[in-house]
Amino acid sequence: MSDCIFCKIANGEIQSPKVYEDENFIVIRDLHPLCKVHDLIIPRRHIASINDVSKDETAVLASIFEVAKKVAGIEGIAESGFRFVVNTGKDAGQTVQHFHAHVLGGEMLVGKKLEM
Repeated sequence: MSDCIFCKIANGEIQSPKVYEDENFIVIRDLHPLCKVHDLIIPRRHIASINDVSKDETAVLASIFEVAKKVAGIEGIAESGFRFVVNTGKDAGQTVQHFHAHVLGGEMLVGKKLEM
């Protein structure tokens, strides 16, 4: 999708601080972090939301859990714990219409209000 900011980041048209990347995903730091570690796992292929995932895309998206584990290790939060969050639709707080997951951690999140 030509006007999607996450597609532009994934294609290298817009530079963003990368944490990790592979053939299916790019992981960047959120520009407006809600806690000490706030990374976004973005599929390189444009999928608007969970509601738009096709049967063919489920296998690739299933590997997002392996990416989340790698990112937690890179960021040093695998042992202490982290949140893995996907917002779907405007009522859930999805502000960019490109499926992505948030990896949050680096501090105590229990009781902390996180507005995404």
